[in-house]
Amino acid sequence: MTRRKTGRLAMRHEGNFWNAYYALPDTMDGAILLGSIQMRLVADDTRKSLFMALMQEAVSDMLTDITGARPTWPDGPITAPPHERAGHS
Repeated sequence: MTRRKTGRLAMRHEGNFWNAYYALPDTMDGAILLGSIQMRLVADDTRKSLFMALMQEAVSDMLTDITGARPTWPDGPITAPPHERAGHS
């Protein structure tokens, strides 16, 4: 069975916030802002992991509603490609 990437959860440090977006595989164009949390609150690794898990569940729920299939998250966190990095992103 071939795995198809329909999108990704993109986490970006923007100003004083850590923002979670649903984005297409190779671009941030048209990305959907899912949630934000102040950077000082995710300085704690446990809270950071909890926020990431919450945003991952939100994306999973959204894609399940749209496609009827629950996505898998086999890759773990992946560093953003250089063309998407700016400032603290």
